[in-house]
Amino acid sequence: MKAKKPNAELVCKQFEDALAPRLRLSTTDRAVYYHLLRHSRLEGKPRLHFSVIWLARNLGLTVETVRAALRRLVQHRALRLVERSKAGHVMDVRLPEEVPGARRSTPQTRAAVPSPHSGNLEETDFMRTPELRQAIHAREGGVCFYCLRRIGPDFQCLDHVIPRAQLGPNSYRNLVSCCRECNSRKGERPAPDFLRSLYRDGRLTGAELISALQSLNDLAAGHLRPAGV
Repeated sequence: MKAKKPNAELVCKQFEDALAPRLRLSTTDRAVYYHLLRHSRLEGKPRLHFSVIWLARNLGLTVETVRAALRRLVQHRALRLVERSKAGHVMDVRLPEEVPGARRSTPQTRAAVPSPHSGNLEETDFMRTPELRQAIHAREGGVCFYCLRRIGPDFQCLDHVIPRAQLGPNSYRNLVSCCRECNSRKGERPAPDFLRSLYRDGRLTGAELISALQSLNDLAAGHLRPAGV
């Protein structure tokens, strides 16, 4: 079933202005991502079945170069590996705004996120207002921080990486957008332990687990600022 085709011009601007610089993508990574995006989301298909040989031939690259780029894009969570077999790869191709941690820079996003009244982002309580809570959801691009599922606005929750019971603050460094199921299942477990349980249950691939753990480090270090802030 085909999904609604996104605005190609807007997608390209989001990729060049936000995603590529944020992830520091190489020229090869950009070419691979664009080609997969062209044959999937821009044609209304969220998932693409392809062979590495086909991709390498179309881009004029070696198979090993393409394989390495695919691994990096999966680790960055721009792609999600669904299946790999002799018949080829099946991947979900994410739009730039759907990649967790990628800051969007569209006018709509900037308008939706107010400047913290205190003027100090580090001291702002992001649970204080609906607008500030929405800034955290926007940062994750509608994707669960933990299981990476696409989630609609009615099923989004905010989760404290360090639980409130353990004195976790309402800081942007300690809040993530997630689905209701992960919010309930995680409970008061440490976020790294919960991510590893998702990997053991087959909900995350090894590359996705490594990327998610790195995102936790980036979050704690203040590198994943709320969208538009």
